[in-house]
Amino acid sequence: MNAVLTARDLTRHYEISRGLFKGHATVRALNGVSFELDAGKTLAVVGESGCGKSTLARALTLIEEPTSGSLQIAGQEIAGAGKAERKQLRRDVQMVFQSPYASLNPRQKIGDQLAEPLAINTSLSRSERRERVQAMMQQVGLRPEHYQRYPHMFSGGQRQRIAIARAMMLNPKIVVADEPTSALDVSIQAQVLNLFMDLQEQFNTAYVFISHNLSVVQHVADQILVMYLGRPVEMGDAERIYSRPLHPYTQALLSATPTIHPDPAKPKIKIQGELPNPLDPPTGCAFHKRCPYATERCAVEVPELRLLDARQVACHHAEVINP
Repeated sequence: MNAVLTARDLTRHYEISRGLFKGHATVRALNGVSFELDAGKTLAVVGESGCGKSTLARALTLIEEPTSGSLQIAGQEIAGAGKAERKQLRRDVQMVFQSPYASLNPRQKIGDQLAEPLAINTSLSRSERRERVQAMMQQVGLRPEHYQRYPHMFSGGQRQRIAIARAMMLNPKIVVADEPTSALDVSIQAQVLNLFMDLQEQFNTAYVFISHNLSVVQHVADQILVMYLGRPVEMGDAERIYSRPLHPYTQALLSATPTIHPDPAKPKIKIQGELPNPLDPPTGCAFHKRCPYATERCAVEVPELRLLDARQVACHHAEVINP
């Protein structure tokens, strides 16, 4: 299959002032992320708050320029692309934001908000745009009379359906969903996830699904990318990672995932301490101060991603932890 999204050693660094007379520091919010995503597949990016997930989302949607590395959308390299090429690439990548309450314009009717991408990016007439909008509204479970209503007249789940419809209006190749269910009730989350899956099957769209909760993405992800302090620590087939996580951080995240039938014989893994300060990250493995398996080597040597059990893992002792 041909990759619609390819990242190679993608980085995004920020220069931060430490205060008067203290100079500046560099925050490596994204520090060497590589992956490929095929059409019709879903890559789930998971990790704690502050691990670089949203920074990755902004880079993939061209909201922010990467500091270095390569990013290709449908084979087109972002670096060096002209204004017209970037406009087309932005059509190919759309985003669904976390909060359905903040991502919609409260003063604009829903129909007008959904028609806006078509008005900007196509030559369709007003009647053609309205027809296209109503067809998309039907696909996401909204009724024709909703066209003339304002956002405050909808529930959170309905607003997120509207946001998804807006992202799909231009039939993009890629949709980046940044925690799209975290602001919704648990009973509504499954409906929204099922909608994502139905639309993917119909349009063959590739998803980058960002979440801090592994249970949310378990049934939608084809691949999992686990990030910690801006770096990938484990990446591979979702089924393999869920059934046998190799990195201690992935193990801890999965251990914290609620299940209907928990195994009492399986001990809970608790992560000690807080995420390190990104202005002053630890030497060696960034996770070593919170890892129960850390050794002296972990404190001085940065583990690189390597192939183990048909996935990539960045841990010096993965074989010992998982014999």
